[in-house]
Amino acid sequence: MNPVALITGASAGIGMELARVFAAHGHELVLVARRVDRLAALAEEIAATGRPRPTILALDLEQRDAASHIAAELATRELEPAFVVNNAGFGLSGPAAALSRDEQLGMIDLNVRALTELSLAFVDSLARNRGGILNVASVAAFLPGPGAAVYYASKAFVLSFSEALHRELAGRGIRVTALCPGPVPTEFQARAGMRLDRAAALLTLPADKVAEIGYRGLMAGRRVVVAGFGNKIAVFLVRLMPHALLLRLIPRGMRTPRSGS
Repeated sequence: MNPVALITGASAGIGMELARVFAAHGHELVLVARRVDRLAALAEEIAATGRPRPTILALDLEQRDAASHIAAELATRELEPAFVVNNAGFGLSGPAAALSRDEQLGMIDLNVRALTELSLAFVDSLARNRGGILNVASVAAFLPGPGAAVYYASKAFVLSFSEALHRELAGRGIRVTALCPGPVPTEFQARAGMRLDRAAALLTLPADKVAEIGYRGLMAGRRVVVAGFGNKIAVFLVRLMPHALLLRLIPRGMRTPRSGS
């Protein structure tokens, strides 16, 4: 079986940059996302650099059989994950009671259920290859999230789960890292309906920088990687502040677009 790095949400943003970083460091890739045209273009770009052309799987990870389908496709191609990168996810902004419940449950399916399933599905092959798991969380994982309650809660799960797995799987030689970026200028904010205030914008890092930081942290076996010095300071300060105060401050830093914008 040929070892590969399996990367979800690879059609844009941080996932696309993670694919480029893993490829640049010599990993053969399997790229998963819904948009096959974007995956194909990225695969061609990577192949043009002289690296092996990535395998692409066009899948909606919100579907309950997605992980089983991935496993079957890899087995057919005689591939097995040495690394699993769970980057796929989305957010929604607005009061939880006002947002679509179906969309919020779909967010949980993608951000939590699919990530959990893929983190656990290939443990044996990760151990054989002395590989690891990179789960993309967020600095939101350290905060309560009025105005995006389910999204913030989903990222808190990713952080907690990844830290626990880091401990549980260490004895098998598997690295597990939670990558916690702050604001990143990608399609994510547009889909989530979020606009950042000026202070939050100061914490922004480009997706390629976040990807490189995440890759280095995983290879170093770090448990949690907060991307960017400003975000590290913010997380440190957040841990010192009472939640009652945070609950008042968080909605001020995250603005939802007005109707029609």
